[in-house]
Amino acid sequence: MKKVLTILLVIFIIMWPIYFISFNKSQNTPTIEKEKDTEWKGVIEIWDYPRLNVETGSRYEWMLDKIRKFEKENPGVYIELRPIDLNKGPIKLEVGLKTGNLPDIAPVGADFTFMKEDILEPLDLYLSDKEKQKFKFQALHAVTYDGKMWGMPVMMTTYTMYLNLDLFRQRGVEPPIDGNWTYEEFVEKMKKLTWDSDNDSKIDHYGFVSFISPNYYNLWGIILSDGAQIIDENSNKYVFYGDKAISGVKKVVDLKKKYKVTPEEFGLISGNKAWDMFNKEQVIAVYPTGSWAVRVLDNAIRKGEGFNYTIANYPIGDKRIPVSLNNSVCAYGIFKQEDKGKLDMCVKFLKFISQEKYQEELEDLGVFPAKKGIKDIYENNPKMKRLEDCLSYTQIIPKHEKWKDIDRILQNQIRLAIIGEKSSQDALDEARKQIEMIVE
Repeated sequence: MKKVLTILLVIFIIMWPIYFISFNKSQNTPTIEKEKDTEWKGVIEIWDYPRLNVETGSRYEWMLDKIRKFEKENPGVYIELRPIDLNKGPIKLEVGLKTGNLPDIAPVGADFTFMKEDILEPLDLYLSDKEKQKFKFQALHAVTYDGKMWGMPVMMTTYTMYLNLDLFRQRGVEPPIDGNWTYEEFVEKMKKLTWDSDNDSKIDHYGFVSFISPNYYNLWGIILSDGAQIIDENSNKYVFYGDKAISGVKKVVDLKKKYKVTPEEFGLISGNKAWDMFNKEQVIAVYPTGSWAVRVLDNAIRKGEGFNYTIANYPIGDKRIPVSLNNSVCAYGIFKQEDKGKLDMCVKFLKFISQEKYQEELEDLGVFPAKKGIKDIYENNPKMKRLEDCLSYTQIIPKHEKWKDIDRILQNQIRLAIIGEKSSQDALDEARKQIEMIVE
């Protein structure tokens, strides 16, 4: 018996450390694994528009780079990017809204059409007040409605006017001082920049051109320069009629009909054609477009293919300050999710791509950070610095549930006025009639 007890004691002495270690592992290791396993794994589908990197020519590399890094940090999570076209993308999203064929994430967080709880996930519960305060006021305002935050702002842009300085100098025309000019000063300069360069009795250079199309607001800095509003912010009613609205539209129409400083096809030409006339053919002195153009024009100069240029604000009217209209905030929204774990992962991804270090990379895309306190990415680029100042003059497109219909009707009626089929008064009267019908 004594011998048996001795053997048992020896076995206990030998086995106890092994058992102790094994017990601790059994208590700790599974807990770590359990914590890891609680994070959702699977595929998240994101739709996104092209975002041109002029240096590389890539249209989706910024987002693809973030996807690769996020997937590496989150094994088992896969982000599937589906590109959507700038022109057809909004239509695809509208169709998806009606059919239920939507991605998990898309750049719709600043679009009022989607700002509803049965469509998007409110993000307020996922961001602290401190996190919200990191965003610029314009960015946060664009994604907020009814006290809720519907999207994660990532980048910002705006419209401005681009001036071909070579044409200005060729004609002995001074660009506006500090980038500011009145409408009257603008017209006088455009007259001098409209001429027949080869003496064949045909005008072949023009002061100004643009295009008009729904979802593009290149011309609206002129249209709104006298102080008209489209939607009253207090009543949410359509108010784009009356003297201020008519005079703003007439200013655009007069550029073609009265002052003849635009090509005859102004009002009919596409955005691509208008841009080519300014950028490639170089027969247009002034062209309004987005901040992306700075990168394109600078790149052409480096290649020896471009021209000297500068930027200026839209002409100042009775409002007495320059103004522009733009859907200027790119913010990603999360469509309704049934799986809480997947929702958490979608939020995690949006927080990931909006980190400060990635805000600093937005220079590659020619856009501006949506967050405050980011290092000055354009400290050596005076044109982009001036453009950044223009953000303070930028009006966000109205938050109205029928905005897309209002926009389509308005732009079409103004186009009819530009091409001479209607007067400015008649065009706005018809627009009001159609819009009030759909709003009611």
